[in-house]
Amino acid sequence: MAQTAPQNLRYTASDALMSGLQEAGVSYIFGNLGSDHADIIESLAKAAGNGAPMPKVVLCPHEGAAIAAAHGYAQVSGRAQAVFVHVDVGTQNMGGGISNALHGRMPVFVFAGLTPYTIEGELPGSRNRSATYLQDVPDQGSIVRQYVKWDYSIRTGKNVKQLVHRAIQIAESDPKGPVYLTGAREVLAEDAVETPLNAAKWQPIAPSPLPANGVAEIVEALSNARNPLLVTSYSGRNPECVAELVRFCERLAIPVVEERPIQMNFPASHPLHLGYLAAPHIAAADVIVVVDCDVPWMPSSKDVPNPDCKVFYIDVDPLKDTIPLWYMPSDRFFKADSRAALSQLNQYLDGAKGIAQDQIKQRLAATRKKHDEQRAGWAKKTAMPADNVCTPEWVTACLREEVTDSTILINESVTSATAIFNNLPRNKPGTFFGSGGSSLGWGGGAALGSKLASPESDVICFTGDGAFFLGNPSSVYWTSRRYDAPFLTIVFNNQGWNATQENFKRLHPNGGAGTLGDCVSLSPSADFAGIAEAAGGALAHTVRQADALPAVLKEAMQAVRNGRSAVVDVRMKSI
Repeated sequence: MAQTAPQNLRYTASDALMSGLQEAGVSYIFGNLGSDHADIIESLAKAAGNGAPMPKVVLCPHEGAAIAAAHGYAQVSGRAQAVFVHVDVGTQNMGGGISNALHGRMPVFVFAGLTPYTIEGELPGSRNRSATYLQDVPDQGSIVRQYVKWDYSIRTGKNVKQLVHRAIQIAESDPKGPVYLTGAREVLAEDAVETPLNAAKWQPIAPSPLPANGVAEIVEALSNARNPLLVTSYSGRNPECVAELVRFCERLAIPVVEERPIQMNFPASHPLHLGYLAAPHIAAADVIVVVDCDVPWMPSSKDVPNPDCKVFYIDVDPLKDTIPLWYMPSDRFFKADSRAALSQLNQYLDGAKGIAQDQIKQRLAATRKKHDEQRAGWAKKTAMPADNVCTPEWVTACLREEVTDSTILINESVTSATAIFNNLPRNKPGTFFGSGGSSLGWGGGAALGSKLASPESDVICFTGDGAFFLGNPSSVYWTSRRYDAPFLTIVFNNQGWNATQENFKRLHPNGGAGTLGDCVSLSPSADFAGIAEAAGGALAHTVRQADALPAVLKEAMQAVRNGRSAVVDVRMKSI
């Protein structure tokens, strides 16, 4: 009779899953593990005992913080990380984080257990708790299917590594995004065959270039343009793209607007940089090049391209397939990698002749003048408030002394974001990030992941009071302390949902202002800094007077550099 191998010598599907992630280049598993992960925990314990390399587990007591951390890590590193959640309930607890990863085009590998599919002990892993009955749903993958690029369930232990590599390959291929793999306890406990796979054979799809005739058409249109404009939001997702964009725009003196950016795309101090709102420049443009931007202008507004304007749309995702109702009428749409496209355009310009250099010099001078005037106008708003009540402009102005070129800024502020854009200019690629989605509560987790991806960098998270509530702060700051990933959080606290109020006023300008209280007010304010202090030992400050802010920010930044997270709750004028 054949003898069963000792448990610690068996090679199981769980072992294959873990070693597959290691082979695929995953550094971290951000997770909240449950009873469905017992064999995975055993695999990690075996690997630790044998000295085998494995992704490091970062325990996040809330799944929303876990997926935000994986998102932030991927933004900084460019590589997909793993998120492990508990069956259907953990999947649901990721909440809007999976939507942010999809719309932010961030590669995230999500693994969730499935409730056991045997009841009477037929196989190892069979149901042994009442909860496993309550977690048995008809189609767990449907919870996230419209927010992921791929979902699948492990059906045998014999091809688990192939599934892992396929999932990562899909996640990291443009347009990047989250993937979702599930597995029940029985299949995770199955015997498997230890077979190393070569990750080099599972590379993401190569970047797509522009067609040759498209390159010529774009250059010709821009060469003849009198008032061109380039609009971008996330072309800087590849840091190498920034230099190509600068070179291209300098050669033709093309003004650049970063429309509500989620990456650092173009140096803010460059004279061709005309700010963060395209609307004032759209109607006057005769040629517009959109490079990686979801909403370059608002079609319902008056600030739309004029009928004679030529529009070229270059995007890794030009038709926004995951957005059912979307259109931006353009002369040409190109599905292309922005760095590859700009490199092609620059190469074409190397041999181009007949470009009117006098006109380019004049446009550069005119744009430089606009740039300087724009910055002067921004600077006027940063003065110490006369009433000693903090404003977003004052907060960001005070932070300038603490922010370096390498500081990573995480922006989840909504109505205060303009002050961050204007007063903390980013000139180095990879130092500014937004979620790319619309689900609040992302910022704290993303800052945690960013710090783990770049331990040598200072990380500052900007959020509002409403978003702070949604960000699972007790989980975030507990995890920050446990894994030595300190960062500074600035809470723009106006005691309410200002975005909701502003939109109401736009849609109902004559509406009853006195009826909004319970719909938008978050007063009396919670002690946000105290929450972080209680959960994660963060340095906690609440600032109510503008003149006290500079010293507090200096102390907070020093605490972060000494290894302790800090939260500064800035009380502004209540909405």
